[in-house]
Amino acid sequence: MPTEEKIDIDLFKVVFKAMAQSNNLEIMANHLTQLLVATLEIKGCTIFAINPETEELEVLASFGLSMSYVHKGPILKGKSIGAALKGKPIVIRDINKTDRLQYPEDAKQEGIGAIVSIPIKFYDSVIGALRLYHQDVWDISEKDVDSLSVLTRNIGLAMAFTRMLKTVKKIRYAIDDVESLW
Repeated sequence: MPTEEKIDIDLFKVVFKAMAQSNNLEIMANHLTQLLVATLEIKGCTIFAINPETEELEVLASFGLSMSYVHKGPILKGKSIGAALKGKPIVIRDINKTDRLQYPEDAKQEGIGAIVSIPIKFYDSVIGALRLYHQDVWDISEKDVDSLSVLTRNIGLAMAFTRMLKTVKKIRYAIDDVESLW
């Protein structure tokens, strides 16, 4: 039986419109997590950013998961579904049949049946991850995984753009402060 594809051009239109209309990374990420949970009919979604100093994944936005699960402990780059952070999507169709989870008992208690982790890249550097959590065993289609990879490339661009914009604004405020002294 073929797997049902859930990601289509209409989802991309809505997602890209939401991304284009926001210059606030946290608001944009929150909208994206909510949109993906509703559209894909899944339990939850989290967007992570990699902290370059600690090499931990830090939650940028999450929807559909309990606060205790979201803040269960540090998510280490090398231990948590690590291949996604090497640039490849990871599909864990059944969390009961894998040893790749850093917190398997927490996932079971949360009612998670499957996890899909897609790297967020800027150029060829992995700067974060998009995680989708399904309440059941999930046989996601390859086309949907490919579509999610395209989506995360755009999330990476949006993350870089909003960070750059924030930096430029800080520089502008600093210049204004220096000019006001003269």
